[in-house]
Amino acid sequence: MIWLTWRQFRGSAVLTAALVAVCATVLAMTGPGLADRYARGVAACVADGTCDRFFDRFFDEYQLLFVLVGFVLLALPAFIGLFWGAPLITRELEAGTHLLVWNQGVSRVRWLAVKLGLIGLIAVAMACVAGLVVTWWSRPLDGSAVPELAQMTPVVFGARGVVPMGYAAFAFVLGVTVGMLVRRTLPAMALTLVVFVAVQVAMPTLVRPHFMAPVSATHELGRVNVGGLHVQQGGGEVRVAIQPAVPGEAGAWVLSTELVDGSGKAVAGDGQDAPVAVSGTSGPCSPQGAGAGLDACWAEINALGYRQRALYHPIDRFWPFQWIETGLYAGLTLGLTWLSFWLIRRRLS
Repeated sequence: MIWLTWRQFRGSAVLTAALVAVCATVLAMTGPGLADRYARGVAACVADGTCDRFFDRFFDEYQLLFVLVGFVLLALPAFIGLFWGAPLITRELEAGTHLLVWNQGVSRVRWLAVKLGLIGLIAVAMACVAGLVVTWWSRPLDGSAVPELAQMTPVVFGARGVVPMGYAAFAFVLGVTVGMLVRRTLPAMALTLVVFVAVQVAMPTLVRPHFMAPVSATHELGRVNVGGLHVQQGGGEVRVAIQPAVPGEAGAWVLSTELVDGSGKAVAGDGQDAPVAVSGTSGPCSPQGAGAGLDACWAEINALGYRQRALYHPIDRFWPFQWIETGLYAGLTLGLTWLSFWLIRRRLS
């Protein structure tokens, strides 16, 4: 039975494994050079105090590759669900070949167990290796990424660590189960994609933020958390806009951030700007005072009590969140596995 399953599946497995191996080889060859350049750049910028500019230049140079690698890893579980899981049982149901196997003394449960076990383990192992290689390769870029692409943010978190293993297992068994319910390959593939995408959207928006209680803290304004400082022409009004970044918490997942005044009242949310009670015609925040640098302007604004209030998950929760989410997907996978065995015994003939 194992030999027969491998014979049916080996073309797809070998092709996908070859593509993953090529990508992993490229990353393994370029990773040490990337890490060395990052280390030398950090050492140089610490000496002359220009690390902000170095991080911006370094990340901008590799941003396209950074996004492309993350997209490929996010797409891999969906690919497994569509092209491995959904057709696995459905094409046999359409062709009637399952009846031939069952009439040769192979029980339904054993038939399904071998298919799920063999191919599922290959899918999980492939996604696990890919996730760990990408995590290792992208470490320098994660350290210099813009706040919107920080390591804990949803778009990056799902392409790191061990969670791709959970995604792949869930997508594969989801495809198998949907195929057994629908019994048509193309509709099963379409429905698998819709359900998988829906779960992938719901997890970071509705579930993951509540794995642990988020940290709530206020911070002084500065270069890290201020996205814009604008002085109105003529009137001299100074407006400040904050961004989803927390000083001293590089890589954090910022759930919400707002600008508050000295009384603690929120005056602007993330992406919004609001006037602050400092002069734009004289003093350090005016065009004439620009020679003193922005630090003097931040000091004047902070002296009036303006702060950033942020709700966030710090970077040290990355691995706990990885294991929690992987466990949740393992639970979903086990539930779908039970359903598929129930279907094979009760509904399929």
